[in-house]
Amino acid sequence: MKDLAAQFAALADPTRLEMLALLLSRRELCVCDFVEALGITQSKASRHLRTLYHAGLLEDRRSGLWVHYRVAPDLDAERRALLATLGKIFDKRDLSSLAEKLDAWLNRRGGPGVACKAAPPMRARAAGGVRK
Repeated sequence: MKDLAAQFAALADPTRLEMLALLLSRRELCVCDFVEALGITQSKASRHLRTLYHAGLLEDRRSGLWVHYRVAPDLDAERRALLATLGKIFDKRDLSSLAEKLDAWLNRRGGPGVACKAAPPMRARAAGGVRK
């Protein structure tokens, strides 16, 4: 029962539901895609995605500085049923503005599959910035 409770707890957040809606309509997305589409910080996006990962709903892969997430392809029957039901629910909702935000971002960065541009590390930005 703890496993089931963890799955439902992972789904009990609007941001994580939006992330799942985007992932169910796309093959794979980078953390930076969620940052831009949802208007949240990188740390918040990563934290929410890790919650979904630890609930056994997602898998990840690292590419340089960025981590990409996708719905785990080898879900057990319960998780498959849960995500299938969510997919049906999402289909009945107007999520067009969410999809439009993601599409606008993907077009700005050069399209799906194009690597994200990493911001320079804080030390590098601070070195060229204003001194206190």
